[in-house]
Amino acid sequence: MILRRHGAFYASCLAAFTAGHIVNYAVILYAQEAIGSDLLAGIGFGLCFGPPLVLGWVAGAWCDRYPPTRLIHGAQALFVVAALLLWAADRAGADESSMRVALLVAAALLAGAGWSFVAPARMATLGQIARADELKPATVAFNLFVMLGFGLGPLVLALARSAAGWSGVFATAALLFIAASFALLAVRTRASGRAHAPLSAEIGEGIAAVAARPLLAQLMLAAMAGYLAMGPMTVLLPKLAATQLRLSELQRGAFLGALALALIGGGLLALALQRRLHHGRTILVATALAGAGLAALGAVRDARAAVALLGAVGVAGGLALSLIVANIQAAAPDALRGRIVAMYTIVSQIVPAASGVAAGALLQGWGVGIALHACGAALVIAMAAAALRMTVLRRHAG
Repeated sequence: MILRRHGAFYASCLAAFTAGHIVNYAVILYAQEAIGSDLLAGIGFGLCFGPPLVLGWVAGAWCDRYPPTRLIHGAQALFVVAALLLWAADRAGADESSMRVALLVAAALLAGAGWSFVAPARMATLGQIARADELKPATVAFNLFVMLGFGLGPLVLALARSAAGWSGVFATAALLFIAASFALLAVRTRASGRAHAPLSAEIGEGIAAVAARPLLAQLMLAAMAGYLAMGPMTVLLPKLAATQLRLSELQRGAFLGALALALIGGGLLALALQRRLHHGRTILVATALAGAGLAALGAVRDARAAVALLGAVGVAGGLALSLIVANIQAAAPDALRGRIVAMYTIVSQIVPAASGVAAGALLQGWGVGIALHACGAALVIAMAAAALRMTVLRRHAG
């Protein structure tokens, strides 16, 4: 069984992605609640995922040069430092607002540097430790833990904050990253052993490889559209839970954590039905349905209806993204895998960053309802255009 054979790797993934999203949510919530700025929350989230636009290209090339587990350890150390900076911001106190803002910004930038390397390096690691015949299901399983970490992050944050305040949140994130590195010690990866061209040339090889393969290029574009929902969900859902739904702190954590179950449900659906589904059409339809559900959330004021819609968004999004990443992994040549999966992880981080900043600005100017309507409608329109123009993806059976 895949999970048993690669248990240490998946355990490390779960701890690391949960901790990473604790840091992301902590930046957002601390900016909103302790500093009192929705705009800073959006900017902070953008900084958490902005650095991969530059560093992600380097990360991809290095994943094809060096043992990717070495890069993971370094990236996780950056996250630990980010958690310590957030702790220092909290210790500074409200009377030192400029210091708190500076520390929060620095922590977000370090987290962004960590995301630049940790995500592509983990995907490159999976490409080394999984057999060719199990790469697709192993990647879907990997994506389950990515989504589980995304969903568990706010729930663990809420529990830690209730028990020990913001200091407990930051300590929990740091300890989870340390545990993730210990679990990864059992995983062995290797350097390529090949002679390498200059970094810019190697990055160009990766871009050319995607451009020369229409299916890979269209999968990347589909990922861009799919990840439009992730930034708004991270920035807007906490505000929706606190204002329109008027949930308590623990209820907000449970509401946001419910997204984990829906995402896992979508990933499990992909794992169970990947041999039966038409992958291209499923990706297009499921992503459009996720956008429609996100737009509908803006009008909801009943918690039960909101949970139902959030579940639909999570299942549809989890299904689509699991199929996208599995097909990218399967289509990537071994010699270029690090650079190609790095492009995917750049998309998975930059698009949520940009949409998160836009969502923060919409939230500041128009409120949470209008912001959700606008973000969801943008996703539906993007997928309608994709369905018309991406003929290779539309015909791709899987």
